Amino acid sequence: MQPHSNNSDKKPADRLLKMPGKFDRGPVDFKSRPADYEGEIMTIATRNVVTAQRTTPIIQAVEIMTREGFRRLPIIDAGTRHLRGIVTVTDIIDFMGGGDKFNLVQVKHGGNFLAAINEGLREIMTSNTITMPVAGSIGDAVDIIVNRNIGGIPITDPEGTLKGIVTERDVMKVLTTEHSNRKAEDIMKPSVRVTSPDTPIGKVCEEMIKCRFRRLPVVVDDVLCGIVTATDIMNYLGKGKAFEQLTTGDAAEVMGAPVRSLLSGELHTITPDRNIHDIAVEMIQRRVGALPVIEDSHLVGLVTEYDLVKAFAEE
Repeated sequence: MQPHSNNSDKKPADRLLKMPGKFDRGPVDFKSRPADYEGEIMTIATRNVVTAQRTTPIIQAVEIMTREGFRRLPIIDAGTRHLRGIVTVTDIIDFMGGGDKFNLVQVKHGGNFLAAINEGLREIMTSNTITMPVAGSIGDAVDIIVNRNIGGIPITDPEGTLKGIVTERDVMKVLTTEHSNRKAEDIMKPSVRVTSPDTPIGKVCEEMIKCRFRRLPVVVDDVLCGIVTATDIMNYLGKGKAFEQLTTGDAAEVMGAPVRSLLSGELHTITPDRNIHDIAVEMIQRRVGALPVIEDSHLVGLVTEYDLVKAFAEE
């Protein structure tokens, strides 16, 4: 298995970024049966997908996702490559203390985090996975992302074999060929839930799962000092920093550390009058999923990959 980024910058469709005008998302006339041809979605999808099995230990999956910079890992049968589910960064945050999957730690293992992370992925993965057929269009992917709020879509053939994966970022790269007159203030989420630097990591996990967020700005006295993402929290585990907190192996030690310990020194922001095309290009270049919107040194909103895909799709 060759590691390959689900957000690779070397896909054939990347040349579309240099093309003027709209990307043609109209129907294509194929002569063969739908099961036999590949649709346009495969021109932007990652084909060489890094995967795991239901028996793969949770910690091993976290390490793979951390190393490769993934937010999701499809789960397949080793022999047939039939898709069985997916584990996402949200599933990991849920397991680390955010929601019902934390029961694996608290109930089954009596709070012993070290024991729980060696369980198989079948314990926390999402089984009812939303997929796309290989014959699908980019328009189909946009519909799933916008209407189902799904950030990554596995692509399967009629037998259920995994053939690729397409992400919000892949779709955004294609849509950014279309220029727009809209600005950050037109599409941003204006009422942003925030947290403080001293909030325990476990509490941040709970907030993310409860509110279905993947990121929370960290604010002191109304001034933004960082942004913590679900991926940052997963990386805390995947890079081994969580284990530096351990003396007994109890989950409370892992999740009791303040969120300030996850913040990096880098903080990139945008202003409300920034054009959304420029924002999309910056996000792709920086490989980030959101940018905070700042006005007069205060946080006034957040623009995410989802917001951009939705905005460009509406144009």
